[in-house]
Amino acid sequence: MSPDEPSSDQSGVPLSPQPVQPTTPVSDASREAAAQIVRNQINNLYDGNSNNSQTAQGADQYAQTSPYDRTAATHPQPQIEDWKQYHSAWQNYYQKYYEGYYAQSLRQSRGSLNQQSTSNNSGGYFANQPVEEEVSMTPDEAVFDLRQKLLGKVKDSAKKVRKSRHFVPITAALIVVLIFAFLQYNRVIISNVMAYVSPGNIDPQNIVIDPSTDVVVGPDPMLIIPKINVDVPVIYGVGSDYDSQMAAMVKGVAHFSIPGASSVPGQVGNTVLSGHSSNDLLDPGDYKFIFAQLDKLNVGDTIYANYKSKRYTYTVTKKEVVKPTDVNKLVYKTDKPMLTLITCTPLGTSTNRLLVTAEQVSPDPSAATKAPADSGEPAQATIPGNSPTFFERIFGGGQ
Repeated sequence: MSPDEPSSDQSGVPLSPQPVQPTTPVSDASREAAAQIVRNQINNLYDGNSNNSQTAQGADQYAQTSPYDRTAATHPQPQIEDWKQYHSAWQNYYQKYYEGYYAQSLRQSRGSLNQQSTSNNSGGYFANQPVEEEVSMTPDEAVFDLRQKLLGKVKDSAKKVRKSRHFVPITAALIVVLIFAFLQYNRVIISNVMAYVSPGNIDPQNIVIDPSTDVVVGPDPMLIIPKINVDVPVIYGVGSDYDSQMAAMVKGVAHFSIPGASSVPGQVGNTVLSGHSSNDLLDPGDYKFIFAQLDKLNVGDTIYANYKSKRYTYTVTKKEVVKPTDVNKLVYKTDKPMLTLITCTPLGTSTNRLLVTAEQVSPDPSAATKAPADSGEPAQATIPGNSPTFFERIFGGGQ
C-alpha cells in the first residue's frame, strides 16, 4: 500500500485519515516572523522593489511605516496652461451647444411654417404643389439669422418708443425748462466767455505811445483801458437814479455823479464811471459786457480818459469789492483828481460791486481845477448794477 492511500482495517473498510500531529511545536514568535516575511514580500510587490534585503528589516520597521505612505501617491497640481485648456474646452462646448440649440429651433420654426402653408393650401391650387424642403443651416448661419432677428426687434421697439405720445409732453417740458434757464442765466454764461475771449476793440488812433505827453484828442468823451481792450464812449450829464444810469449804459459807460463825488476829468475830487460787466442778452446796447474783465486790473495799470479834446492819464491805486448800498465808499475828501470805475461782481450777478480807484498822473495834477460845489441832491441809495433777470422782471426785484 502506498503512503498516499488511506489505511483500512482487515475487513477492507477504509479508515478515515488521521490528522498529522506536528512533531515540533511552533511558537508565536515563529508565526509572527513568518507573517512579517509575507508582509514584506507584498509591500515589495506594491512598491515595485524586489530587493530581498528589505525582508530582513523585521517587524519593527514595518510597524513604523504609515499605511498612507505605503499606498498614497503625490499628484501634480494643475498649472496655468491646464486651466486655460480647461476653460477653453468649456467655452467651445457651450458655443457648440447653443449653436446647435438655435439651429434646431430655427429648423423647427421653418418646419411648422411649411406645415401651416400646406394646411392652408389644401384643396386649392397649391394643394398638389410640392413643399420646399427644409434647407439645412450651418451654425454660423443660424447665429447670424438669430442676430438679425434680435436687431429687427430692437429697431421695432425703438420706433414704437419714438412714436409714443408719452414722450411728447416730456420733451416739450424739457425744452421749456431749457429756454427759461437760458433766459435767466444767459448773462452768466456769456459774461464768463467774454471775460476770457474779449475781442480787441481799441481804435488804432487811441494807442498811447507816451502817456505823459499832453496831446489833443477828439471831442468825444472816451474811456480807454489798453490792458483789457476797452475803448468805450462815456456819457456825462446823466442822472444818478437807476433808470437814467441804465439808459446811459446802453450807449457806453455812465457818469455816476452824486454829492461829494461829482467831479469830471481834470477836476479835484472823484470822477465815478459805471459800466456793465454782464447784462441780459435780450437787453439793448453794444456795451453789456464792457467791464467783464475789469477785475484783471491791478495796482499800477494805466487808464486813459478823453474829455473835452484832452487826454487824462490815471494809474490804478486800489481796488475793492463792496455792497451795492456802500455809496459812501465813493465819497471822500481828496486834494487830487481821482477816477473810480464801478461794475457788478461776480460775473452775471448783481450781488456786489467792484471799485477800481485810480489817480491822475498826467497832465500835471497840481494844475487841476477845483471840485464843483455840491448841488445838495440826495445821494443815490445804491450803486447802479445790472438790469433785472428774467424772473425778476416777472416776479419783481432786481437792481
